[in-house]
Amino acid sequence: MLRLVLPKGSLEKNTLALFDDADLHVERSSTVDYTATIDDPRIDEVRILRPQEIPTYVAEGLFDVGIAGRDWVEETASEVVILGELQYSKATSRPFKIVLAVAQDAPWSEVGELPQGVKVSSEYPELTRRFFEKHGIEADIQLSYGATEAKVPDIVDCIVDGTETGRALRAAGLRVIGDVLTSYTALIANPAAVADPTKHHAMEQIKTLLDGVMEARSKVLVKLNVARADLDRVITILPSMKAPTVAELFGDGGYAVETVVAKNTINTLIPALKDAGATDIIELPLAKIVH
Repeated sequence: MLRLVLPKGSLEKNTLALFDDADLHVERSSTVDYTATIDDPRIDEVRILRPQEIPTYVAEGLFDVGIAGRDWVEETASEVVILGELQYSKATSRPFKIVLAVAQDAPWSEVGELPQGVKVSSEYPELTRRFFEKHGIEADIQLSYGATEAKVPDIVDCIVDGTETGRALRAAGLRVIGDVLTSYTALIANPAAVADPTKHHAMEQIKTLLDGVMEARSKVLVKLNVARADLDRVITILPSMKAPTVAELFGDGGYAVETVVAKNTINTLIPALKDAGATDIIELPLAKIVH
């Protein structure tokens, strides 16, 4: 039914891990194979291609659905439907930002101060052109094939480049003076395929699995026992998605309580629960959360 295209390169590892966790294991004969399969009745064909090309191929109908960065959707001006945002990038869960950067000792502190005819290097020439046009600056834009940050100041005055943490820019002696685009990994689809009710339903089911994994990654299941006298105090400090599940233990053993909480709070929550009287506290990972 669905023809699916996934990104090769920087997003490849995390994308394949996401699909694996969603029980949509991508099977291929080797890591350099561009053709793959997924044992799922909704997916007929899987290809793994360069992320720069994926939005164009999906827009043209060569594929029904794919994973691509918003940066390449905007760069190629591809007419696709964004079904949803997936919170992961190359190395982190942070958004991937396209920024304007100059040398640390450059005299400019914002884009409006750049001179007419400024020399710019970027892997995103169309995004860069539109950005400078919006600010009324005529720019000499040079296409970069990599190592963009190394070209300032000897070759160009500034760059438009992508970053997750800013570490590579700082290491190259650069500082950011403008944001061009906040990008994210997205599930994109061909408009004609979305208009097909059967295909659209299949896409939404795939999206449910992927979203379920993404949400579960930031949550954990907490289970604990608590005496009757301490129950209210424990419940007061215990967050939950709706309300904690509370079950009375056999005899006069108190209560068993379980709930789902944000993983980034667990380091302070568990000691607080113990202080409040909770015992036998267990933290468990989650595979999916589907609302």
